[in-house]
Amino acid sequence: MHLIQPTGCDSASRRSRSGVTGAGRGGRGPAVGCLAVDAPEWLGLERTHNPMRWILPVTPGISTGHHFLFGGCGLGAAIAALEGSSGRPVIWATAQYLSYATPPSIMDIDVTIAVEGRQVTQARAVGHVGDREILTVNAALGERPLEAEGQWVEPPEVPPPAECGPRMHRMEGVDSIMTRVDMRLASALSLEELPAEQGMPGGRSALWARIPEVLDMSAATLAILGDYVPFGIGQALGARAGGNSLDNTLRIGRLVPTEWVLLDVRIHAVRNGFGHGDVHLWADDGTLLATASQSTIVRYWQEELPGTNPTVAREATAD
Repeated sequence: MHLIQPTGCDSASRRSRSGVTGAGRGGRGPAVGCLAVDAPEWLGLERTHNPMRWILPVTPGISTGHHFLFGGCGLGAAIAALEGSSGRPVIWATAQYLSYATPPSIMDIDVTIAVEGRQVTQARAVGHVGDREILTVNAALGERPLEAEGQWVEPPEVPPPAECGPRMHRMEGVDSIMTRVDMRLASALSLEELPAEQGMPGGRSALWARIPEVLDMSAATLAILGDYVPFGIGQALGARAGGNSLDNTLRIGRLVPTEWVLLDVRIHAVRNGFGHGDVHLWADDGTLLATASQSTIVRYWQEELPGTNPTVAREATAD
């Protein structure tokens, strides 16, 4: 499967942006089907006069159906800020989620360059709304000339996106990030099949995903798409369950153009109310784009079961 440029986009809108211009405070890019923006613009990330400070308007389009900033969008914005401030590409980045940001708040992202070497920069970004810290991201950025390279893992055998049914959402019609991401069930239980007597074998499930508005395949794009360990937890348990991310680590492999990304979700364990797993992100030609790993607070969707309120204050969940 190859990246196909849709019709209806003028030449100016098809150009890849070299910087972060921001999509405005509406947080909405062009119509779905027109590949016209990069990931930072899709998120609505904006530069300020201070090269170490960025702002992210928290809009419904980058939030969950429960109306708080989607963790992958927070990490993606921080990665874009870190790359923009340092001038180097991310090697890995890890986010610790501390509190919630809800629309229509503005999250400031402050970048600190801790160490800048000849080839590698160590840096961090702190996202906050007023005095309340939302997330902290630590990262290494840079690149080194080295001829040796390889890939020693393989993607799962799944049907192509055109042969996979769409992922249905339990909050259909709610303005959220889910309305802006196209997802297909490659190897997973559908919403109608949950709860099930048995979860996905080996705790492994897979989704095809794409962001129709986004032109580039970048670390920020992959951060948005890599935040799906909570989905895998429900699949592994065979339950209408998911969770709130405590952290998210993204490690970049090789970035290649691809329209669809295969999210290969592998749950390692659920214990003591927490779940742990990772996501391999594959290009449609089998290239490993990146890996993501997370720990989550496991929650059920049904109101009658314990732990169903994902919008409870983060401070309370730390008990």
